[in-house]
Order: sequence, then C-alpha cells, then structure tokens
Amino acid sequence: MDTEVLAAIARWPNVPAVFGWLSLTARGEWRLRGERIENAAIREFIGRNYAADAHGRWHFQNGPQRVYVALEVTPWIYRVDPLGTVTTHTSHAAARCEGAALLDNGSLLLVTELGPGVIDDRDTATMLRAITDHTGLVLNEQGLERWMDGKDEVFVNPALLHLSGRLTRIERLRTSALAQRFGFVREPLAD
Repeated sequence: MDTEVLAAIARWPNVPAVFGWLSLTARGEWRLRGERIENAAIREFIGRNYAADAHGRWHFQNGPQRVYVALEVTPWIYRVDPLGTVTTHTSHAAARCEGAALLDNGSLLLVTELGPGVIDDRDTATMLRAITDHTGLVLNEQGLERWMDGKDEVFVNPALLHLSGRLTRIERLRTSALAQRFGFVREPLAD
C-alpha cells in the first residue's frame, strides 16, 4: 500500500467503511456506482491499495477509509500477454501456477500464488497455447474440441506461461462455487 495511505490509517483508525460503490468486472475494470473509472491515475491508485480483509472481503484502502469491492467473478483478473506472461489487472506478475479450471460460464480460471482469477476473455486465445495433453503436448483444434465436449482431460503447462509449477490438470467448476472454495466474498456487506 502507498505510504500516505498507511499514514492516514494510523492517524484516523476508525473511519467507517463504504459498501456498494466500487466493483470489479470480469475484464478487470473498476466501476464506481456502475460507471467505468476512466482516469488511469485513479485506477492505478486503487490497484496499488487493493487487498483483502480477514473475512475474504476485497477492498480499496482510500486513505483511512476502506471501500469494499463487489466482484463480478474473482478478486483477480489475469491477463496473458502475447509472450505468455501472466499479470493481474493491478499489474502484479504471477510466478507460480497452483491450479486451473474451466468454469461453467466458459471462462478459464487460473490459481497462482496471488490467488484465484479468471483469464480476461480477450486473452483466452493466448492462454489456450498453454493447454496441453497429459504428456505436455500443446492441443490442436481437435484436442480442444474433445476437451470442451468433456471427452478428455487437459492440463496447463506453467512453463508456457513463464510460471513455475508442474503440469496442472484443468478441472471443471461452477462459477457459483468459487467464493466458498477459495474463501472470498463476491458481494461484501457491512458487519
């Protein structure tokens, strides 16, 4: 977190939190009362001061005040650049693959040391280049179709994403089960 934010927390420790104003979309866009935040400096400030509390509620620490974030899907949105490097919507680089899933809404989920996040749908094609069979061989179109039809198991090869870790089986998960499984709150409410 920014030094100024930490100083403000120390100076004013009991400022009431805000709920229902800020949200994060499945593409990693910050929205304030439903409107996309256009100002890059504000988006970067939110990203630098984004964290979870002990209850799994994600928030933006705005000086001494916590602004809780409603999550469309997951607390992290992962982006995969053309070279395969994985970063969060807040520009944190992921280092290790710990899990992967195909969600019932068609999204791909990646779990890294930072936590669970869906792949930005605009980066799905790049992500597919890291999906392999059990031997580590990248799938062709027919292999991808067989997997989508539920006929074969497939894996993420972390090395193709510049991540550490071993070949990771892609499981199938319901989107509605993510928050409970990974311990985060999609719609935070006041205590």
